[in-house]
Amino acid sequence: MGAFCSVIKFENLQELKRLCHWGPIIALGVIAICSTMAMIDSVLWYWPLHTTGGSVNFIMLINWTVMILYNYFNAMFVGPGFVPLGWKPENSQDSMYLQYCKVCQAYKAPRSHHCRKCNRCVMKMDHHCPWINNCCGYQNHASFTLFLLLAPLGCIHAAFIFVMTMYTQLYNRLSFGWNTVKIDMSAARRDPLPIVPFGLAAFAATLFALGLALGTTIAVGMLFFIQMKIILRNKTSIESWIEEKAKDRIQYYQLDEVFVFPYDMGSKWKNFTQVFTWSGVPEGDGLEWPVREDCHPYSLTIEQLKQKADKRVRSVRYKVTEDYSGSCCPLNKGIKTIFTIPCTEEPRIQLRKGEFILATRGLRYWLYGDKILDDSFAEGVSRIRGWFPRNCVEKCPCEAETDPAPEGEKKNR
Repeated sequence: MGAFCSVIKFENLQELKRLCHWGPIIALGVIAICSTMAMIDSVLWYWPLHTTGGSVNFIMLINWTVMILYNYFNAMFVGPGFVPLGWKPENSQDSMYLQYCKVCQAYKAPRSHHCRKCNRCVMKMDHHCPWINNCCGYQNHASFTLFLLLAPLGCIHAAFIFVMTMYTQLYNRLSFGWNTVKIDMSAARRDPLPIVPFGLAAFAATLFALGLALGTTIAVGMLFFIQMKIILRNKTSIESWIEEKAKDRIQYYQLDEVFVFPYDMGSKWKNFTQVFTWSGVPEGDGLEWPVREDCHPYSLTIEQLKQKADKRVRSVRYKVTEDYSGSCCPLNKGIKTIFTIPCTEEPRIQLRKGEFILATRGLRYWLYGDKILDDSFAEGVSRIRGWFPRNCVEKCPCEAETDPAPEGEKKNR
């Protein structure tokens, strides 16, 4: 708590405007509804507070709410940490390995990327999350991931309360074949009956909260799994895409080299402690990072420069094989596609079979790129940019012909 209070200062009060956004409004609304209904159900209808189990249950509900909100606001208001304006490496010769950001008027530190929403270069940027209306990066990666863990756990507890509340209150009123279910109801019985009866409105509200709790458990739980997967590899979502393009570049040009991700410490525990520490402050300063012994300190940034210079790798061409309506939740594209929807405000683009896409980055089941509006593939052609499902496209088989490698590279293939 002390670390959190030391970061929130008077000048950070301007950050309160982040709450005026659909992402935090929906997220806080879900938290408020599930927490409030769980506490009301516990006090009025299920597991009386005068019992030991009821008291522990109620305290745990409050505890879940406090921890979820703490990590949520920590991720939102502390933020990811930005590269200082005008930053450049201490050794001027190292600048040859770095990209220069014209907006921030500074070099991009290793693992940093420019966010168009925040309009700043973010240290160890993972993604811009609309639910916290901020980027997930160096300083708040741990808090954001803890929020993704605690939210499903709290919702599971709340869902249990909702189910048992409806069961115990309807047990003696309606018969849905539940009389064969053997459950010890002694902890839930009240003598005398509760002061506030469990009516139709309470049933509807509890059922609605149950739906929110189950939906949050599934959706946020999937996001937690994705975050932990990249944390244990000491990567970010952007770096995973850079690595994928590096392997594509090597395969395309048939180069005698192997790209090794430089920040993987070789141990899942060491990678884990790069983000999660006992002090709550992540290791390092967000500008310089330890690398593997067999890697150059700027291996990743050097690879980024190679990809920037290589038009074919920078924009991989795909051909649309299935129509896509551009909806945020494409129900006909598979369960994995639905549960891995990019957590970003960037748009989705409508696709028609036979169109062409230039993809610049992506996730396992989603890609981000530009839809070409004519067949010329010429520079400067007007395009529509956004996310689309990966299973709607396939790599263009004629890519080698339409995007030839440089002459020197051709001779080596």
